[in-house]
Amino acid sequence: MNALEIEGLKKRFGTKEVLKGVSFSVPEGCIFGFIGQNGAGKTTTMKTVLGLLQKDAGEIRVFGEPVTYGNTKTNRMVGYLPDVPEFYDYMTTKEYLRLCADITGMPKKEQKSRIDEMLETVGLAGEKHRIGGFSRGMKQRLGIAQALLNKPKLLICDEPTSALDPMGRKEILDALLAAKKETTIIFSTHILSDVERISDRAAILHDGRIVREGTMEELHRVRSERDFFVSAANQQSFIRLAELFPNMIPEEEQGGISRLLWKHGGAEDFRRVLKTVAEESIDIEKAEWKESTLEDQFLEAVGKVDSEDGREAVR
Repeated sequence: MNALEIEGLKKRFGTKEVLKGVSFSVPEGCIFGFIGQNGAGKTTTMKTVLGLLQKDAGEIRVFGEPVTYGNTKTNRMVGYLPDVPEFYDYMTTKEYLRLCADITGMPKKEQKSRIDEMLETVGLAGEKHRIGGFSRGMKQRLGIAQALLNKPKLLICDEPTSALDPMGRKEILDALLAAKKETTIIFSTHILSDVERISDRAAILHDGRIVREGTMEELHRVRSERDFFVSAANQQSFIRLAELFPNMIPEEEQGGISRLLWKHGGAEDFRRVLKTVAEESIDIEKAEWKESTLEDQFLEAVGKVDSEDGREAVR
């Protein structure tokens, strides 16, 4: 079952069309990275899913239930961490979470065990200091604990690692991985390495549209052209490779030229080179396929859209 389904979502602020028919789905039980540059419309999408903004067109469903603007009943199933969560600085973590539990009507007998469990999940179990002295990363982790307190079926995090140092980002990503055991997670971000580290699926939002979506494996595989190298074991093998594949570019390596580069080759090109090497008994040290990264995917997808729209491609 899908935790979230968005079809044809449109949103305009005045004359600016921010979302131009956004469509994607998030399967239950996964971590979903929602990728886009700053200002791409990620927060607008998330706030519309939460019923905080009124959509101009399209459909949104959370576990099959339609989302409505305002007091939408789908939010009973959703936990939310905004990009800059606010707290009462004079409270401790347990005092703050007890307040949140009281506000949401959690029975008193359940509060202690659930609060302890959530603080353990986000790595704040032994923290007794007041929130006012917390780092931003610690506040973000407390925000995750608060968002998970009532056992939501879907957790939405808006830029949870933004403006954090590497250690703070690691702590947040570890907390999200730990939370996956009990909820589906969507986190919006422009930090591609964070998505690569913990996500099962991702979608790229650009210019108000989803330009690429799929599992991480699918996203890595979709790039049709990549560079690959063939390193010859000796000068004779190098000369033979150069004769057979004149489009390959000689590259300087330590000890002299011994590597040939095929720019923007496809999988069939790579297989053809390896087949020829075997058939001709050419002595090579290695053949190296340059793996596609999520950054490759992002730049390719964004550049393609910009080119089609008549703008300079991003490279």
